[in-house]
Amino acid sequence: MVVPPEETPVKKNKRMNDRSPPKRTRPTFTDQEALLFHSQGRPGKLEIVPTKPMATQRDLSLAYSPGVAVPVLAIAEDPSRAYDYTTRSNLVAVISNGTAILGLGNLGALASKPVMEGKSVLFKRFADVDSIDLEVDTEDADKFIDAVRYLGPSFGGINLEDIKAPECFIIEQRLRELMDIPVFHDDQHGTAIIAAAGLINALDLTGRDIQTTRLVVNGAGAAAIACTELLKAMGFKPDNVILCDTKGVIYQGRTEGMNQWKSAHAAVTDRRTLAQALEGADAFFGLSQKGAVTPEMVASMAENPIIFAMANPDPEITPEEVHAIREDAIMATGRSDYPNQVNNVLGFPYIFRGALDVRATTINMEMKIAAAEALAQLAREDVPDEVAAAYQGSRPRYGKDYIIPVPFDPRLIHVVPAAVARAAMESGVAGKPIVDMNAYKAQLSARRDPVAGTLNRIFERVRRYPKRVVFAEGEEEQVIRAAVSFVNQELGRAILVGREERINETAEHLGVDLAAKGIEIQNARLSHRNSAYAQYLYERLQRHGYLFRDCQRLINQDRNHFAAAMVALGDADSMVTGVTRNYSIALEEVRRVIDDRPGHRLIGVSIAITRGRTVLIADTAITEMPTAQELSEIAIEAAGVARRLGYEPKVAMLAFSTFGHPAGERSEKVRDAVTILDGQRVDFEYDGEMAADVALNRDLMAQYPFCRLTGPANVLVMPAFHSASISTKMLQELGGATVIGPLLVGLDKPVQIVPLGAKDSDIVNMAALAAFNIGG
Repeated sequence: MVVPPEETPVKKNKRMNDRSPPKRTRPTFTDQEALLFHSQGRPGKLEIVPTKPMATQRDLSLAYSPGVAVPVLAIAEDPSRAYDYTTRSNLVAVISNGTAILGLGNLGALASKPVMEGKSVLFKRFADVDSIDLEVDTEDADKFIDAVRYLGPSFGGINLEDIKAPECFIIEQRLRELMDIPVFHDDQHGTAIIAAAGLINALDLTGRDIQTTRLVVNGAGAAAIACTELLKAMGFKPDNVILCDTKGVIYQGRTEGMNQWKSAHAAVTDRRTLAQALEGADAFFGLSQKGAVTPEMVASMAENPIIFAMANPDPEITPEEVHAIREDAIMATGRSDYPNQVNNVLGFPYIFRGALDVRATTINMEMKIAAAEALAQLAREDVPDEVAAAYQGSRPRYGKDYIIPVPFDPRLIHVVPAAVARAAMESGVAGKPIVDMNAYKAQLSARRDPVAGTLNRIFERVRRYPKRVVFAEGEEEQVIRAAVSFVNQELGRAILVGREERINETAEHLGVDLAAKGIEIQNARLSHRNSAYAQYLYERLQRHGYLFRDCQRLINQDRNHFAAAMVALGDADSMVTGVTRNYSIALEEVRRVIDDRPGHRLIGVSIAITRGRTVLIADTAITEMPTAQELSEIAIEAAGVARRLGYEPKVAMLAFSTFGHPAGERSEKVRDAVTILDGQRVDFEYDGEMAADVALNRDLMAQYPFCRLTGPANVLVMPAFHSASISTKMLQELGGATVIGPLLVGLDKPVQIVPLGAKDSDIVNMAALAAFNIGG
């Protein structure tokens, strides 16, 4: 029995207190711009690029005849080897007949191609799933099924798209029966999963129980039926769900406009219209058409109504219309210009990612529920800077206007696929179970973020040997978030330097309890250690024109001096700074407190990650015009960093010339540096002078058979600071490289300096590198 609305207990929650109407942004492009986007350069949005080298005759022989015969025979012997030797393990087909294109209707298979290409692009962009679009020119369900079923050996999964109901139900059901790979109609299940995730959080915010919540679903097409089925599987009582179509409530005994899929959800009720169904309802799912819901219907709903108006391109009722009469409503739509967008891109790339990685034979209800619950939980967590950037600097927090994660959240790649994979294994549909789930999550992160792959080994070591890291600029919002993330990832203890009231005020605004996280706050002026720090600094600087009171002022008022003194005297293990000051200024302040490591040169090393390669570049921060002796020392320090990162160093001493051609005065010091290294008998490969293309290209290097490097260089020693700085920035902007650093190498204590205005994720990475003591 349904409890009347006025008797329904509703928890009061401070996250529901914000009654301001949602902000809306509008797309800013013209039809002509959209056409140009799709036509300029190479028409369309996809290309096929080989993953193996095709430069020599031998390469071609291996790729095709006769070398290709070997995997052919292996697969004939064991079909599962196709996942090992072909693209099948990471390839999804996006297939449509164009009978229900977006909100545009039946425009035919060919007209659907831009949408299907776009879907394939999203697979790659968000989950590194390779995808190809296939448009099938038939509206006959049986012919469509036959066209697709025989393509099974080519793909690891099938994503059906933009197929009208009821044919979409028939097609998906038959293909799932006939094929041993996942078949997923995203218009149905993708919408259902994302909407279910938002509803889980809306129920939490309004204090409702899923088993007693009254839900009305309007629209009895593919998405609406899928939503209804999923929500019932998650715990909604059938008696509490009313499904409506254009003729009104779908009730038991109705004969007009019915089919087997509607009949399965016919309710026992005396309500006959959508308006009657919404009276006292707790929640509404709209998957129908613009204007289907009136303000009067919204006014009749229960306290704190949940309204998901998901019709596209225009919702059943707009958020502005709802908030004009119901300030207590939680709204979601299918549009990107309103908060809480039910966006399928949050689901299908990651669901297929998890399914492919365990070689699932299907995508079942358990996997869908796992995806919805993972998305719901992610929305409750503090968001990283990448998400704030998508909101134009306005940081969303879990509440009525943020119940669904946004597509730009970098954590989606390791949260949702892992949940889906685990559910597949637990429900018995996984053909290749994952043994180490933590390692799998790390691999997932590396697919979207090359930095994650490079730093994963370091993070794991830091977790085994956690350190105390002092964050010098502890009052800054992104620094506080970084400290919280550092602790949440179990990388060690975090110490924030700053005024307690300012830090706690900012933390409260962020919704973070620092004490519960075990994060320590150190106020430099009030610390019981500042006299010891001042005395230590005075002993270092007294012969450099500093009085004791000067040193006391530096300790009390400058957080870099205070934080560095904490590290120097053992009250912290390492330090990270730089958010609010230029690199050179921060370095100067740190070096007043901490010496260079005896017998080592202070340098900056940047890590460039591009096209699956990781290269170290030095010196990118300290010595502007190094001498030959200094270049040799830079090479030794950079080789040490490579080894600490797990690489066997191959050091190229770069110049504009290669082994004397063309001759030049500035190349001489590079040659002299190589001679100095010869005399020191260092234990790593090195050579020079050489141009950058020779150092990085095996074929070009082969033209110099006397070259000592056994392969392309992974450490590049630049002839000057300016060339190092210019090249790394060009790599980032033109080459699409990810650059970490510059890392500070050669100090006696572990300190890292982030770029001015760094994001929280960058600060966490540098804090982990400081804890790891990447600088030696």
